[in-house]
Amino acid sequence: MLIAIVPDGLAGLRADLGTARLFGLSRSQVEQAAERGGLSIDGKVVAKSELLRAGAMVEVDIEQSRPIEVNPSLVEGMAIAYQDADIVVVDKPSGVAAHPSLGWEGPTVLEHLLAAGISLSEYGPAERQGIVSRLDVGTSGLMVLARSNPAYVHLKAAFRERQVNKVYHTLVQGYPDPDEGTIDAPIGHARTGEWKMAIDPAGRAALTHYSRLETVAKATLLRIKLETGRTHQIRVHMAAIHHPCVGDLLYGADPVLTEQVNLKRQWLHAVELGLQHPRSGQMMTFTSSYPEDLAQALDILR
Repeated sequence: MLIAIVPDGLAGLRADLGTARLFGLSRSQVEQAAERGGLSIDGKVVAKSELLRAGAMVEVDIEQSRPIEVNPSLVEGMAIAYQDADIVVVDKPSGVAAHPSLGWEGPTVLEHLLAAGISLSEYGPAERQGIVSRLDVGTSGLMVLARSNPAYVHLKAAFRERQVNKVYHTLVQGYPDPDEGTIDAPIGHARTGEWKMAIDPAGRAALTHYSRLETVAKATLLRIKLETGRTHQIRVHMAAIHHPCVGDLLYGADPVLTEQVNLKRQWLHAVELGLQHPRSGQMMTFTSSYPEDLAQALDILR
């Protein structure tokens, strides 16, 4: 059973949509729960079309046909940038998923924190407790998780309402013209592969701002500011303007250039994270340096 208080930002939404957003679930999961009487507001079983009220307590009972195992284990290279009773900010290395999922057998942020004795919020499914946003497996850099339940609700709302400052650096092939701009294109699942995303008019809105930091041989280093956080957003948007991230073979990167710079993943790093602390209200900003593989690749092209 998942339990949370409805934040102001979800008030007025249908219960299925708002509950899915609140807990990081799919809408179909909540709809199925509602159909079997597993969705309630303030202790009263409701239909999926019920409207949410700010401050109300939502409970949803989600069934999983195949439980996902959570096996706490430390991850080499994982760093803690900050922690207190409410939040923990990690500097995630490449090759690490945010949380366990079906089909993924590698290391995860959540399991590292549990192995390190860092407790997380009880909200969300067991394999995603405390997760309020994610980074791709192949993307390194800063990521925040909730340790307290109030922090979980606050941060989920902050990400949804675009109040979190997310800045990335990426090295893309070629030379984008103009040097700075905004890509406004919805993203959905590609028909060509289960794990691939694509520009899709019927997809979810996605907004990416970019500006040039440096020009090197065959590539350009860009600063990326995200307003939304869709799966593979930067990678999809860069490929859409014909400047894929260096090393990103899934989205059309040149394999010859990828081999030249000795990359095993896309050149993409979450360098800055700014947020309002959920308890104190203080604005906090965290930064991360390039990991060795990205720094070396950039130096080769310089």
